[in-house]
Amino acid sequence: MHVPAEPDPRFTLANERTFLAWVRTMLAVLAGAVALHSLELPEPEWLRRTLVGVLLVFGAVMMLAAHRRWHAVDRAIRLGEPLPRFTMGTVMTGAVVVTAVLLVVAFV
Repeated sequence: MHVPAEPDPRFTLANERTFLAWVRTMLAVLAGAVALHSLELPEPEWLRRTLVGVLLVFGAVMMLAAHRRWHAVDRAIRLGEPLPRFTMGTVMTGAVVVTAVLLVVAFV
């Protein structure tokens, strides 16, 4: 059985900082959802509920994906394997585009 070596702390800390950046982004998305709901913007209500729902789901998916990525990168670093491909970008881009389109519909 291969026993993982302790990696250079700089790599581990960089991985943790990246994870925390995703957490901050997720918190901002959730804050946006709470703001839309609290301010009762936009009208009509169905559109506001849709936007809030999309933002909440987007935040939850982002958090799960960020944790999964952090774990995969940490494992690769410790085992000396190549880093996993960054596949979150496509999903996040799609979610941001859908949210932006809903916001345009809501406020224009």
